[in-house]
Amino acid sequence: MKRFFLGFALVSLLFAGVLSYFASSDPDGLDHVTEQQGIAEHAREHPLADGVLADYAVGGDDRFTGIAGVIGVLVTLLLAGGLFWLLRKRSGASG
Repeated sequence: MKRFFLGFALVSLLFAGVLSYFASSDPDGLDHVTEQQGIAEHAREHPLADGVLADYAVGGDDRFTGIAGVIGVLVTLLLAGGLFWLLRKRSGASG
């Protein structure tokens, strides 16, 4: 089971680090529809718009898109792993 999770983590990191550079920089579907319907002109930036990983890049630099993807995968794996570890069914516990 540990080999599966290690393989999953490695493939996820590889995809995030490499395939992120091939992602489209065009607006996504939601952005497209809001622009099409004239709603985008009323939109405001959210508080994290200038954050470290804003726009799927580290510091807003497109050269670091893969690094932002790797950071996102690592944070997700750590949070999910920690949550599973905390909520796991322990042997000897009644349930």
